[in-house]
Amino acid sequence: MNHFKYILKRIVLMLFTLFIIMTISFVLIKMLQPETPMMGLQAELERARREALGYYKPVMTQYWIYLKNIITSWDWGTSWQIDYRVPVTEVLMRRLPPTIIVNVLSLIVSVPLGIALGIFAALKKNKWQDHFISTTIMVFVSVPSFVYAFIVQYFLGFRLGWFPLIASSLHEAGGSWLSPVMLHSLVMPVMALSFSPVASLARSTRAELTESLTSEYMLLARTKGLTRSQATVRHALKNAMVPILPRIISLFAGVIGGSLIIEKIFAINGIGGLFIQSIYQLDYDVFIGTDMFYTAVSLVTVLVMDLSYGFLDPRVRMGER
Repeated sequence: MNHFKYILKRIVLMLFTLFIIMTISFVLIKMLQPETPMMGLQAELERARREALGYYKPVMTQYWIYLKNIITSWDWGTSWQIDYRVPVTEVLMRRLPPTIIVNVLSLIVSVPLGIALGIFAALKKNKWQDHFISTTIMVFVSVPSFVYAFIVQYFLGFRLGWFPLIASSLHEAGGSWLSPVMLHSLVMPVMALSFSPVASLARSTRAELTESLTSEYMLLARTKGLTRSQATVRHALKNAMVPILPRIISLFAGVIGGSLIIEKIFAINGIGGLFIQSIYQLDYDVFIGTDMFYTAVSLVTVLVMDLSYGFLDPRVRMGER
């Protein structure tokens, strides 16, 4: 029962936080939004749509209409610049697949590679392999992902010509996001997004596994007759993964945030590019929609990460003092 109350409380707090962020974003955007002229033959339809959204009423009245439309019909407004008179939800859904594909591919690459490097560094503690991996990790953690994007784009794309400088369009890929042409063009964006997660996971895995390898239960396991490799796999590695797995969940939000700039560099037609485009073109409803998308992803990731501790480690009792 305590677990259920704790989960319910965290969900309510998450929704309340989302509401506060959305309120602030909406009010500030409406205070900055200028009156844009009607668009020719579509003027009457545009005026009717704006009146339905409360564009000519006070800001707070507009906000209550906005909330009511979201709750009753999942209407997040209309794009007036990027896709004229197309609902924001439809614009977002068109841009969502490439963002999901790039981020999932980067996690598929970075998670096993980062954990493997961390395990190897821990097993080779204080040897030259450990020092080399630790130094490389510090470099990768310190440099932003967009710097790696320019590096791989210059060397692998421009100098060597192994990959296209920008991602292929859906038309060029034959209408499939998972076609060989599309996946080949996404190699460099995935690489650029993977450097930081690999380094972060390798550092965390090395720290946790090193502590586990020097713990008392490892000494007990060795005295019972287990070899070093058996004790490492059965005990040290298992316990070290408890704090690592929630970190893997948190990486998803971090990678999505980083992909915002990466998508712009490689001309990926995803949510990140849409977010920047909405700022440039002053498409305010689209901006609020993409902003809420990133906010919701971050909040859900934090919630799942916190709840995962209790499920992964029985010693963590959620909802208890």
